[in-house]
Amino acid sequence: MTALPPLLEVRGLEKHYPIESGFLRRNAGAVRAVDDVSFTVAKGTTLGLVGESGCGKTTLGRCILRIVEPTKGSVLFRPEKEVVDLVELDDRAMRSMRCHLQMVFQDPYASLDPRMTVLDIVGEPLRENRLADGGDLQARVARVVEAVGLSTEHLKRYPHAFSGGQRQRIGIARALAPDPKLIVCDEAVSALDVSVQAQILNLMQDLQEAYGLTYLFIAHDLAVVEHIADQVAVMYAGQIVEMAATDELFRRPLHPYTEALLSAAPQPDPEVRVERIILSGEVADPSAHPPGCRFHPRCPYAQEICRTEAPAAAELAPGHAVSCHFADELELEGIQ
Repeated sequence: MTALPPLLEVRGLEKHYPIESGFLRRNAGAVRAVDDVSFTVAKGTTLGLVGESGCGKTTLGRCILRIVEPTKGSVLFRPEKEVVDLVELDDRAMRSMRCHLQMVFQDPYASLDPRMTVLDIVGEPLRENRLADGGDLQARVARVVEAVGLSTEHLKRYPHAFSGGQRQRIGIARALAPDPKLIVCDEAVSALDVSVQAQILNLMQDLQEAYGLTYLFIAHDLAVVEHIADQVAVMYAGQIVEMAATDELFRRPLHPYTEALLSAAPQPDPEVRVERIILSGEVADPSAHPPGCRFHPRCPYAQEICRTEAPAAAELAPGHAVSCHFADELELEGIQ
Protein backbone atom coordinates (compact mmCIF):
# COMPACT_ATOMS: atom_id res chain seq x y z
CA MET A 1 0.00 0.00 0.00
CA THR A 2 1.41 3.40 -1.01
CA ALA A 3 1.92 5.82 1.88
CA LEU A 4 0.00 9.05 1.69
CA PRO A 5 2.07 12.24 1.25
CA PRO A 6 2.52 14.26 4.46
CA LEU A 7 0.17 17.14 5.23
CA LEU A 8 3.13 19.32 6.22
CA GLU A 9 6.71 19.11 5.01
CA VAL A 10 9.30 21.59 6.28
CA ARG A 11 12.56 21.80 4.32
CA GLY A 12 15.64 23.71 5.43
CA LEU A 13 13.64 26.34 7.31
CA GLU A 14 15.62 29.21 8.80
CA LYS A 15 14.84 32.37 10.73
CA HIS A 16 17.73 34.74 11.36
CA TYR A 17 17.34 38.09 13.09
CA PRO A 18 20.03 40.60 12.04
CA ILE A 19 22.13 42.28 14.75
CA GLU A 20 22.83 45.93 14.00
CA SER A 21 25.42 48.05 15.75
CA GLY A 22 26.94 51.51 15.61
CA PHE A 23 25.59 54.84 14.47
CA LEU A 24 25.17 53.61 10.89
CA ARG A 25 23.35 50.46 12.05
CA ARG A 26 25.78 48.13 10.30
CA ASN A 27 25.09 44.41 10.26
CA ALA A 28 27.15 42.84 13.05
CA GLY A 29 25.85 39.28 12.80
CA ALA A 30 22.59 37.44 13.28
CA VAL A 31 20.57 35.59 15.88
CA ARG A 32 19.92 32.20 14.29
CA ALA A 33 16.71 31.32 16.08
CA VAL A 34 15.78 28.55 13.61
CA ASP A 35 18.64 27.10 11.60
CA ASP A 36 18.12 24.54 8.81
CA VAL A 37 15.14 22.61 10.22
CA SER A 38 13.45 19.84 8.23
CA PHE A 39 10.66 17.43 9.18
CA THR A 40 7.30 16.06 8.02
CA VAL A 41 3.94 15.62 9.73
CA ALA A 42 1.48 13.02 8.45
CA LYS A 43 -2.20 13.89 8.16
CA GLY A 44 -4.22 13.15 11.29
CA THR A 45 -1.18 12.77 13.54
CA THR A 46 0.51 14.84 16.25
CA LEU A 47 4.16 15.86 16.19
CA GLY A 48 5.46 16.94 19.59
CA LEU A 49 8.24 19.56 19.49
CA VAL A 50 10.26 19.72 22.72
CA GLY A 51 13.32 21.51 24.04
CA GLU A 52 14.47 24.09 26.57
CA SER A 53 13.20 27.66 26.57
CA GLY A 54 14.97 29.68 23.91
CA CYS A 55 15.70 26.75 21.60
CA GLY A 56 13.48 28.18 18.83
CA LYS A 57 10.29 26.08 19.20
CA THR A 58 7.83 28.96 19.17
CA THR A 59 9.68 30.80 16.39
CA LEU A 60 9.55 27.63 14.29
CA GLY A 61 5.79 27.29 14.79
CA ARG A 62 5.21 30.91 13.87
CA CYS A 63 7.40 30.66 10.79
CA ILE A 64 5.33 27.72 9.57
CA LEU A 65 2.16 29.81 9.88
CA ARG A 66 3.88 32.90 8.42
CA ILE A 67 3.16 34.89 11.58
CA VAL A 68 6.92 35.42 11.44
CA GLU A 69 8.49 35.58 7.98
CA PRO A 70 11.13 32.85 7.46
CA THR A 71 14.56 33.85 6.24
CA LYS A 72 14.98 30.78 4.06
CA GLY A 73 13.49 27.37 3.34
CA SER A 74 10.20 25.81 2.27
CA VAL A 75 6.96 24.93 4.08
CA LEU A 76 5.06 22.53 1.84
CA PHE A 77 1.40 22.21 2.82
CA ARG A 78 -1.23 19.93 1.28
CA PRO A 79 -4.69 21.14 2.34
CA GLU A 80 -6.20 19.32 -0.64
CA LYS A 81 -4.53 17.29 -3.39
CA GLU A 82 -2.22 20.06 -4.54
CA VAL A 83 0.89 21.06 -2.60
CA VAL A 84 1.48 24.72 -1.70
CA ASP A 85 4.74 26.29 -0.54
CA LEU A 86 3.55 28.71 2.13
CA VAL A 87 6.83 30.64 2.08
CA GLU A 88 6.33 31.56 -1.58
CA LEU A 89 2.77 32.88 -1.24
CA ASP A 90 2.05 36.59 -1.37
CA ASP A 91 -0.12 38.22 1.29
CA ARG A 92 -3.36 37.75 -0.62
CA ALA A 93 -2.73 34.07 -1.36
CA MET A 94 -1.59 33.46 2.20
CA ARG A 95 -4.75 35.04 3.54
CA SER A 96 -6.81 32.51 1.60
CA MET A 97 -4.85 29.71 3.31
CA ARG A 98 -5.48 31.00 6.84
CA CYS A 99 -8.67 28.98 7.32
CA HIS A 100 -6.59 25.79 6.93
CA LEU A 101 -3.91 26.90 9.43
CA GLN A 102 -4.74 27.87 12.99
CA MET A 103 -2.96 28.32 16.32
CA VAL A 104 -3.75 27.78 20.00
CA PHE A 105 -1.67 30.10 22.15
CA GLN A 106 -0.03 29.51 25.52
CA ASP A 107 -1.76 32.10 27.68
CA PRO A 108 -5.57 31.73 27.76
CA TYR A 109 -5.82 35.10 29.50
CA ALA A 110 -3.76 37.19 27.07
CA SER A 111 -4.89 35.50 23.83
CA LEU A 112 -8.57 36.47 24.13
CA ASP A 113 -9.80 40.04 23.63
CA PRO A 114 -11.50 41.05 26.92
CA ARG A 115 -13.88 43.38 25.02
CA MET A 116 -15.31 40.62 22.82
CA THR A 117 -17.93 38.03 23.69
CA VAL A 118 -17.41 34.32 23.06
CA LEU A 119 -19.65 34.63 19.98
CA ASP A 120 -17.43 37.40 18.59
CA ILE A 121 -14.16 35.63 19.47
CA VAL A 122 -15.05 32.25 17.98
CA GLY A 123 -16.89 33.82 15.05
CA GLU A 124 -14.02 36.14 14.09
CA PRO A 125 -12.12 33.64 11.86
CA LEU A 126 -15.42 32.82 10.13
CA ARG A 127 -16.09 36.48 9.41
CA GLU A 128 -12.51 37.31 8.41
CA ASN A 129 -12.31 34.36 6.03
CA ARG A 130 -15.85 35.04 4.73
CA LEU A 131 -16.98 31.54 5.63
CA ALA A 132 -20.24 32.50 7.36
CA ASP A 133 -22.31 35.44 8.55
CA GLY A 134 -25.62 36.18 10.23
CA GLY A 135 -27.59 33.20 11.49
CA ASP A 136 -25.27 30.70 9.80
CA LEU A 137 -22.30 32.14 11.68
CA GLN A 138 -24.09 31.92 15.03
CA ALA A 139 -25.11 28.32 14.32
CA ARG A 140 -21.55 27.31 13.42
CA VAL A 141 -20.17 29.02 16.51
CA ALA A 142 -22.75 27.26 18.67
CA ARG A 143 -21.76 23.87 17.24
CA VAL A 144 -18.04 24.36 17.78
CA VAL A 145 -18.52 25.80 21.28
CA GLU A 146 -20.50 22.72 22.26
CA ALA A 147 -17.83 20.51 20.68
CA VAL A 148 -15.21 21.88 23.09
CA GLY A 149 -17.39 21.28 26.13
CA LEU A 150 -18.99 24.68 26.65
CA SER A 151 -22.64 25.71 26.44
CA THR A 152 -24.45 28.01 24.05
CA GLU A 153 -25.42 29.96 27.17
CA HIS A 154 -21.81 31.15 27.25
CA LEU A 155 -21.93 32.88 23.85
CA LYS A 156 -22.85 36.31 25.23
CA ARG A 157 -20.30 36.24 28.05
CA TYR A 158 -16.89 37.90 28.12
CA PRO A 159 -13.55 36.14 28.84
CA HIS A 160 -13.28 37.45 32.42
CA ALA A 161 -16.29 35.29 33.37
CA PHE A 162 -14.42 32.03 32.70
CA SER A 163 -11.75 29.95 34.39
CA GLY A 164 -8.36 29.32 32.78
CA GLY A 165 -9.42 25.93 31.45
CA GLN A 166 -12.64 27.35 30.01
CA ARG A 167 -10.72 30.18 28.35
CA GLN A 168 -8.43 27.69 26.69
CA ARG A 169 -11.50 25.82 25.44
CA ILE A 170 -12.62 29.11 23.88
CA GLY A 171 -9.19 29.45 22.24
CA ILE A 172 -9.47 25.91 20.87
CA ALA A 173 -12.99 26.65 19.60
CA ARG A 174 -11.70 29.74 17.79
CA ALA A 175 -8.99 27.65 16.12
CA LEU A 176 -11.49 24.93 15.24
CA ALA A 177 -14.18 27.23 13.82
CA PRO A 178 -12.89 27.62 10.22
CA ASP A 179 -12.43 23.83 9.90
CA PRO A 180 -8.60 23.84 9.70
CA LYS A 181 -6.32 21.02 8.57
CA LEU A 182 -3.36 21.95 10.81
CA ILE A 183 -3.35 23.46 14.31
CA VAL A 184 -0.12 24.65 15.91
CA CYS A 185 -0.41 24.39 19.71
CA ASP A 186 2.18 26.61 21.38
CA GLU A 187 2.49 25.44 25.01
CA ALA A 188 -1.30 25.12 24.95
CA VAL A 189 -1.61 23.56 28.42
CA SER A 190 1.48 24.82 30.27
CA ALA A 191 -0.40 27.68 31.99
CA LEU A 192 -3.10 25.35 33.36
CA ASP A 193 -3.38 23.24 36.50
CA VAL A 194 -2.39 19.59 36.09
CA SER A 195 -5.96 18.29 36.40
CA VAL A 196 -7.17 20.82 33.83
CA GLN A 197 -4.25 19.94 31.55
CA ALA A 198 -5.49 16.34 31.39
CA GLN A 199 -9.00 17.49 30.48
CA ILE A 200 -7.73 19.75 27.68
CA LEU A 201 -5.39 17.07 26.30
CA ASN A 202 -8.20 14.52 26.23
CA LEU A 203 -10.45 17.08 24.53
CA MET A 204 -7.81 17.74 21.87
CA GLN A 205 -7.45 14.03 21.17
CA ASP A 206 -11.23 13.65 20.85
CA LEU A 207 -11.37 16.62 18.47
CA GLN A 208 -8.51 15.20 16.42
CA GLU A 209 -10.41 11.96 15.93
CA ALA A 210 -13.72 13.67 15.21
CA TYR A 211 -12.40 16.31 12.78
CA GLY A 212 -9.30 14.60 11.34
CA LEU A 213 -7.01 17.30 12.72
CA THR A 214 -3.23 17.40 12.51
CA TYR A 215 -1.30 18.99 15.40
CA LEU A 216 2.15 20.47 15.80
CA PHE A 217 2.30 20.41 19.60
CA ILE A 218 5.02 22.62 21.08
CA ALA A 219 5.83 21.91 24.73
CA HIS A 220 8.57 21.60 27.31
CA ASP A 221 6.72 19.05 29.48
CA LEU A 222 7.68 15.58 28.28
CA ALA A 223 4.85 13.91 30.20
CA VAL A 224 2.35 15.98 28.22
CA VAL A 225 4.08 15.19 24.93
CA GLU A 226 4.19 11.46 25.71
CA HIS A 227 0.42 11.54 26.27
CA ILE A 228 -0.59 13.28 23.06
CA ALA A 229 2.15 12.92 20.41
CA ASP A 230 2.63 10.22 17.79
CA GLN A 231 6.13 11.48 17.00
CA VAL A 232 8.56 13.68 18.91
CA ALA A 233 11.18 16.09 17.57
CA VAL A 234 13.82 17.31 20.04
CA MET A 235 15.12 20.80 19.36
CA TYR A 236 18.36 22.35 20.62
CA ALA A 237 19.87 25.72 19.69
CA GLY A 238 17.67 26.21 16.63
CA GLN A 239 18.08 22.70 15.21
CA ILE A 240 16.29 19.37 15.52
CA VAL A 241 18.78 16.91 17.00
CA GLU A 242 16.55 13.83 17.24
CA MET A 243 13.19 12.69 15.90
CA ALA A 244 11.36 9.41 16.37
CA ALA A 245 8.05 7.78 17.21
CA THR A 246 7.07 8.68 20.78
CA ASP A 247 7.42 5.22 22.31
CA GLU A 248 10.74 4.65 20.56
CA LEU A 249 12.23 7.97 21.65
CA PHE A 250 11.19 7.60 25.28
CA ARG A 251 12.40 4.00 25.45
CA ARG A 252 15.63 4.36 23.46
CA PRO A 253 16.98 7.91 23.09
CA LEU A 254 19.98 8.25 20.80
CA HIS A 255 21.08 11.82 21.55
CA PRO A 256 22.66 12.84 24.89
CA TYR A 257 20.44 15.92 25.07
CA THR A 258 17.32 13.76 24.77
CA GLU A 259 18.64 11.51 27.52
CA ALA A 260 19.09 14.55 29.79
CA LEU A 261 15.56 15.81 29.08
CA LEU A 262 14.06 12.39 29.84
CA SER A 263 15.99 12.12 33.10
CA ALA A 264 14.35 15.37 34.28
CA ALA A 265 10.79 14.17 33.53
CA PRO A 266 8.82 13.38 36.72
CA GLN A 267 7.94 9.71 37.22
CA PRO A 268 4.39 8.80 38.32
CA ASP A 269 5.61 5.55 39.92
CA PRO A 270 7.41 6.29 43.24
CA GLU A 271 9.21 2.95 42.98
CA VAL A 272 10.97 4.03 39.78
CA ARG A 273 14.20 5.87 40.44
CA VAL A 274 15.82 7.81 37.61
CA GLU A 275 19.12 9.55 38.20
CA ARG A 276 18.77 13.07 36.87
CA ILE A 277 21.45 14.28 34.47
CA ILE A 278 22.53 17.82 35.33
CA LEU A 279 23.91 19.55 32.25
CA SER A 280 26.77 21.96 32.85
CA GLY A 281 27.09 25.31 31.15
CA GLU A 282 24.48 27.40 29.38
CA VAL A 283 22.31 26.93 26.32
CA ALA A 284 24.25 27.87 23.19
CA ASP A 285 24.12 31.57 22.29
CA PRO A 286 21.97 31.78 19.13
CA SER A 287 24.10 34.67 17.87
CA ALA A 288 27.40 32.81 18.35
CA HIS A 289 26.93 29.05 18.20
CA PRO A 290 30.02 27.01 19.12
CA PRO A 291 31.87 25.25 16.28
CA GLY A 292 31.17 21.59 15.65
CA CYS A 293 28.22 20.09 17.48
CA ARG A 294 26.26 22.84 19.20
CA PHE A 295 25.67 20.62 22.22
CA HIS A 296 29.29 19.65 22.79
CA PRO A 297 30.09 22.25 25.54
CA ARG A 298 27.42 20.59 27.73
CA CYS A 299 27.70 16.99 26.54
CA PRO A 300 29.24 14.46 28.94
CA TYR A 301 30.19 12.23 26.01
CA ALA A 302 31.87 14.88 23.81
CA GLN A 303 35.15 14.05 22.05
CA GLU A 304 37.49 16.05 19.84
CA ILE A 305 35.48 15.55 16.64
CA CYS A 306 32.42 17.03 18.38
CA ARG A 307 34.30 20.30 18.90
CA THR A 308 35.30 20.70 15.28
CA GLU A 309 32.77 18.94 13.03
CA ALA A 310 28.98 19.32 13.04
CA PRO A 311 27.24 15.93 12.95
CA ALA A 312 24.95 15.14 10.03
CA ALA A 313 21.46 13.77 10.63
CA ALA A 314 21.32 10.01 10.15
CA GLU A 315 18.45 7.51 10.36
CA LEU A 316 19.84 4.79 12.62
CA ALA A 317 16.52 2.92 12.86
CA PRO A 318 13.35 3.11 10.78
CA GLY A 319 11.82 6.52 11.49
CA HIS A 320 14.47 7.36 14.12
CA ALA A 321 16.85 10.13 13.02
CA VAL A 322 19.58 11.73 15.14
CA SER A 323 22.44 14.20 14.77
CA CYS A 324 25.28 12.82 16.91
CA HIS A 325 28.71 11.46 15.97
CA PHE A 326 28.47 8.61 18.49
CA ALA A 327 24.75 7.82 18.48
CA ASP A 328 25.37 4.22 17.35
CA GLU A 329 27.94 3.65 20.12
CA LEU A 330 26.39 5.25 23.21
CA GLU A 331 24.13 3.29 25.57
CA LEU A 332 21.72 5.98 26.76
CA GLU A 333 19.01 5.63 29.40
CA GLY A 334 15.38 6.11 28.46
CA ILE A 335 12.06 5.66 30.25
CA GLN A 336 10.52 2.21 30.14
